[in-house]
Amino acid sequence: MNNFEQVFERRKTRSVKWDRMEMIYGIEDASDILPMWVADMDFAAPEVVVNAMKERLDHPVFGYSYICDGCKDAVGQWLSERHAWETKNEWMLFHHGVVPAIASVIETFTNPGDGILVTSPVYPPFFQIPKRQGRNLVECMMNEEDGVYSIDFEEFEKSLQQDVKLFILCNPHNPGGIVWKEDELKEMLRLCTKYDVLILSDEIHADLVFTGYKHIPLAKIAGEEIGRIITCVAPTKTFNLAGIQAALMIATDQDVREKLTMNALSHGQMELNSFAAAALTAAYKEGGPWLAELLDTISNNMDYVIRELTAAIPALKIAKPHGTYLLWIDYRGTGLSEDEMMDKLLNKGKLALEPGTKYGEAGRGFLRMNVATPLSQIKEGVKRFITAMSD
Repeated sequence: MNNFEQVFERRKTRSVKWDRMEMIYGIEDASDILPMWVADMDFAAPEVVVNAMKERLDHPVFGYSYICDGCKDAVGQWLSERHAWETKNEWMLFHHGVVPAIASVIETFTNPGDGILVTSPVYPPFFQIPKRQGRNLVECMMNEEDGVYSIDFEEFEKSLQQDVKLFILCNPHNPGGIVWKEDELKEMLRLCTKYDVLILSDEIHADLVFTGYKHIPLAKIAGEEIGRIITCVAPTKTFNLAGIQAALMIATDQDVREKLTMNALSHGQMELNSFAAAALTAAYKEGGPWLAELLDTISNNMDYVIRELTAAIPALKIAKPHGTYLLWIDYRGTGLSEDEMMDKLLNKGKLALEPGTKYGEAGRGFLRMNVATPLSQIKEGVKRFITAMSD
C-alpha cells in the first residue's frame, strides 16, 4: 500500500514544480511559496514501478535498447481491461511524451498556414505548438455553465470550415475535467469526417476518472472512420512519471504510421530509454491497485478543497470535475482581475496556482489548482488561499 500522506521534500531535486517558480512567476524568491500549479503529483510513484527501474539499474550496462513485445502487450492489456478497447501491437508507436507526439503529428500531416482546431480553454501546448510551427490556430470556445463545459457544435462546424486539417481533442479535458459522453464524441467525429479532418485524441488523463464516469477512447467508437484518429496515451500522468518521459501514439492506419515513422527518422528520434520501458511495463502490468487508492485520495482532496474554499469565500464557484486531479476555480464573482488575483495569491497567500488565461482567453476568471498532494499540503493550500482573500 502506498502512503499518500507522506510529504516528500522536493526542493533542490531539479523539480520544475518546486524549483522553477522564480522563473515561471517572475518573482525574486519563491522559497516560502507552496506550489499547486503544474500537473505533476507530490506522491511517490508505485513501488512496483520503482522496483522495476531498480532491477534494470542492477544490470550495469546501459546500451541501446528497444521496445519489446512485452511492453506493447502490457499497454494493450491495460487498454482492454480498463477501457474495453482492443488494440494491436503493430498500431503502437512510442514517443518521449505526448507533447512531442503532438508536435510530430502536426508537422507530419499539416503544412504552414493550415488550420488546427482546438476547443478552448485547453492545455497550452495545443495552441502553442501549432503557432510555433506556423499553422493557423482556430479556436472554438466551449460553452460554460457553473464550471461545466460543453461544445457548441454549430460553432464547431463553422470552425472546421476554416481550412482545418487537424482537430486536437483533449479527452478527458484539461483544464475542465470533462469526461466526454459517447454522443458528444460521435458528433465530433461525424463533423470531422464531413470535412475530412484528421483527429489527434490526447487521452493522457484517461485513467484519472472518478466513480460515476467512464472514459471512452474515441477510436473505440469510430467504426469505419478509425483510420482518421491518432490516439496519444501515456503512463506519466496516471502514475506520476512525467520525468521518465514515455508515451505512445496508436494509429490503425498503416500509411499514417509509416509517415509518423519517417518523421521520427528525419529528426533522429530513437525509442524509449531502458528505464522508461521498464517503468511503463511495470505500471501497466501491476499499477492497478495503486491507481485505485490514488483516485480515492484525489476525490477526497477535491471534496475538502471545494467545501472549505466555497464556505470561506462564497464568491468562488468550484465544480467537481469528472476526472483529472485538477480543480478549475471560478473566481469571477470576486470582481478581481487576473493580475489582482495572482498578486494576492503569490504575495499575500504565498500560494502558486495557474492563471486561467494560460489556457486561452476563454479561461479568464478561472484558476487551475493541482490537488494531487498529501492532505496536509491540501489543508495548507486552502489556508493560504483564504489568507490571500482576507481583508
